[in-house]
Amino acid sequence: MHTTASDSLAALWDEIFGSQPDPDLWVVIGTLVAALVLVVPHNVWRLSRNAITIAHEGGHGLIALLTGRQLTGIRLHSDTSGLTVSRGKPYGLGMILTAASGYTAPPLLGLGGAALLAAGHITALLWLATALLMAMLVMIRNAYGAVTVILTGGTFVLVSWLAGPQVQAAFAYAVVWFLLLGGVRPAFELQAKRARGGAGDSDADQLSRLTHVPAGLWLFLFHAVSLCSLIGGGRWLLEG
Repeated sequence: MHTTASDSLAALWDEIFGSQPDPDLWVVIGTLVAALVLVVPHNVWRLSRNAITIAHEGGHGLIALLTGRQLTGIRLHSDTSGLTVSRGKPYGLGMILTAASGYTAPPLLGLGGAALLAAGHITALLWLATALLMAMLVMIRNAYGAVTVILTGGTFVLVSWLAGPQVQAAFAYAVVWFLLLGGVRPAFELQAKRARGGAGDSDADQLSRLTHVPAGLWLFLFHAVSLCSLIGGGRWLLEG
């Protein structure tokens, strides 16, 4: 009995953390096109942007915890905005890193996902994403946010448990492409809003008040992180 249980655990470990073969190039290109369809058309982006908001607010929450702040809740709204509330000193490195992690989280998650896929860890990526979504669900404080995270996490669970290797690979590549591409657009949207005199309490403006560094330089950082992640992550995906 003990041997059987140990063998089962070993098999599960190998399944999750072992490497899987890379998909054909046409799958990689096809998932890139699918991600572009989700990011570029405005009407589609209004819906798909919810997934980027999950990553954005999740980034705030994760860094808040890692820097010793007390995370009190996350809210996701139907207009694709969000709010992450944490307690702690309203200044200092922890607050700065927390504020800076929102716009940088989706592209950096995409870059990390691209690294996993380039190493052949497709299943590990799906399980890791599921675990992060489940952890985030605990901190959601509104109904719309809970439904959004449950639906997103449920999709990962269904693909991880029920889909075959080829479908899992296509789904994983589509998700990573979406994070890389979708991580670029919000910074340009923020730039456009600020040019029109809006978004006065954006992450960039909060960072400017915290650091006395112009908000435009923080916006430049958001652009640099997202574009460099797209270039580096895209190269890994295409060469993998």
